[in-house]
Amino acid sequence: MKKKVAKLTLVSALSISSIVAYTATTSPAYAQTSLNELNEEKSNIENKQNDVKSKLNDSSNKLSDIHSEQESVETEIQRLNTSISSTQVKITEKKEQISTTKEEVEKLEKQIKEVTARIEKRNELLKERARSYQQTGGMVNYLDVLMGSQSFSDFIDRVGAVATIVEADQSIIKEQEADKKLLEQSQADLKSKLNSLETMLDDLETLNSKLNSEKKEKDTLMAQLNEEENHVQAEMLSLEEEEQLLKDQEVAMEKAIQLEKERQAELARKAAEAKAAAERTAAQKASSSKSSSSKTATSTSSSSGNTSQSVSKPSTSVSSGNFTRPAGAGYLSSGLGQRWGTFHAGVDIAATGTVPIYAAADGVVISSYPSDSYGQVIFISHYIDGQEYTTVYAHMRKGSRLVNAGDTVSKGQRIGTMGNTGDSTGQHLHFELHKGPWNPAKSNAINPIGIVPL
Repeated sequence: MKKKVAKLTLVSALSISSIVAYTATTSPAYAQTSLNELNEEKSNIENKQNDVKSKLNDSSNKLSDIHSEQESVETEIQRLNTSISSTQVKITEKKEQISTTKEEVEKLEKQIKEVTARIEKRNELLKERARSYQQTGGMVNYLDVLMGSQSFSDFIDRVGAVATIVEADQSIIKEQEADKKLLEQSQADLKSKLNSLETMLDDLETLNSKLNSEKKEKDTLMAQLNEEENHVQAEMLSLEEEEQLLKDQEVAMEKAIQLEKERQAELARKAAEAKAAAERTAAQKASSSKSSSSKTATSTSSSSGNTSQSVSKPSTSVSSGNFTRPAGAGYLSSGLGQRWGTFHAGVDIAATGTVPIYAAADGVVISSYPSDSYGQVIFISHYIDGQEYTTVYAHMRKGSRLVNAGDTVSKGQRIGTMGNTGDSTGQHLHFELHKGPWNPAKSNAINPIGIVPL
């Protein structure tokens, strides 16, 4: 009896082990081993789900800590901004005061020039009086003035005039001293005021520089926190995606287990039928060799009818071998390897128009969803000749995905349409082949050229 190989397919979009599919056999021991492996894989998925939940919880706590620190830094930045604004206002005020003081200095300098001019005039007048005293003997000149009066009334007038002159001389001397003191005091006050204003301005500018430096540090810290926040959020999105994929994988695993149980029941039924047929044949042979021959042929015909199963026909011409071409048309536009500074983990098949995408091998879909990077993507994991493989079909047209997580697919079955979604620069199929499960590092990626018809 020929063995019929049933290939189950499962996919993990992160570091999730794909479900190990099974190979149909008439051996009950082998069938039980296959079922045990599926149950063990389901247990592994549950463990990974718990691990992902724990990581999500840790990331959530870390994000809360970041938000608290961001609030603290933001409060400090606001305080610094207020202080900087206040300091800048004070700096502006001091500069205005210095400008006003300089204007006052200019006025004072003009006044000083006027006072200096008056002093010089007074000095000249005093010098003239001094020369007059030297030439006439001082007060004798005033006596001559008094003795030269023509009448008593004239004498009185001359006495008043002389007194006025003497008083004026004394007043000039006092004004001279007062102006000198005013000049000296004004100069001292001006110097003190300017020095005080310049000192305050220097202090304010130093404070402003310090505040700006502190603000720069806080801005740098805030930028780091924002970057860390984005990183943690990206991790959480990845973990949430992985969590959802694990749920999908768990559903697919339950389906795989059910299929395995049904397969084992079918094997048991066939074994019982085969045993009964053998017993009937032996009995018939004992009674009549001719009758035994006829009944054996009938039994064989009946058995053949029972073993036939309806298999969905693929929607395209299927290549011989383990894999078939995943794209209905197109040319190889990019291969596996380094590209634009990053690792290109698959090959690109480009074409225009409406191009169907096919499952490269029999399997069960673990995930079919829109991804930020892959765009509209389907992940399938294969078990072929005892080896697990995972295929990825990315950048498909929006709304074209025809299968969902848990669906079984046949080699060559249409699963979508070529598109340009996600991180893509033109219509093409990004196809990946992994020997083993898919993981974020894509360390299991192998070159499909020579393995899959492209």
